[in-house]
Amino acid sequence: MRGSGLALWMLLLCSAGASLALPSMLSPAQRSEWRRREASIHAMTPMQRAAFDQRLAQWNALPEQARRDRRERALAWRALPPAERAQVALAATVFATLPPEQQLALRHQFDALDARDRHGWLLGPVLGADYPRLQSLLSYVAAGQQSQLLHVLRAMSATERADLAVLAQRTPPEGRDALRRALLSTAAGNRAAWLQSQLDR
Repeated sequence: MRGSGLALWMLLLCSAGASLALPSMLSPAQRSEWRRREASIHAMTPMQRAAFDQRLAQWNALPEQARRDRRERALAWRALPPAERAQVALAATVFATLPPEQQLALRHQFDALDARDRHGWLLGPVLGADYPRLQSLLSYVAAGQQSQLLHVLRAMSATERADLAVLAQRTPPEGRDALRRALLSTAAGNRAAWLQSQLDR
């Protein structure tokens, strides 16, 4: 899976489109970006505005679930570290050059994944590949903890994430929150040793 993971993850983004969110749903930084975009719309030429209005009409014609899915993909893209965005952009370029039958085969391979695993690829090429093993640890995370947890997971080595996956699978559901808190409170330099000590119990 890891070999074709970038192309599979890119499939999530290929139809994301532009998502227009309501200002009341945005953070202060996002509101500032919204205002910048709004100003750029007012600065459009009539031809540019007509093209924009057409894209907006297409967006508004989508079912609510499709718009929700595209918003989620766009937000996932923005949350990716720059290096992973570059990986995905490269994968998209490579995917676009593949013969149609290879593109179709990758789409079928992606569609055949479990729905949770497909959703896991929204976390990017690094965590997307590890998501099936880490899913139990990434489920039901408190909103204030999610960003910090993803940051720590991305900073870990592949070996550390593999050890954590074994530990997460051994941990009963009622103990996973404590495991997350312990992981987040462990300094990066001590993480490998901490994981090993937990596995040796």
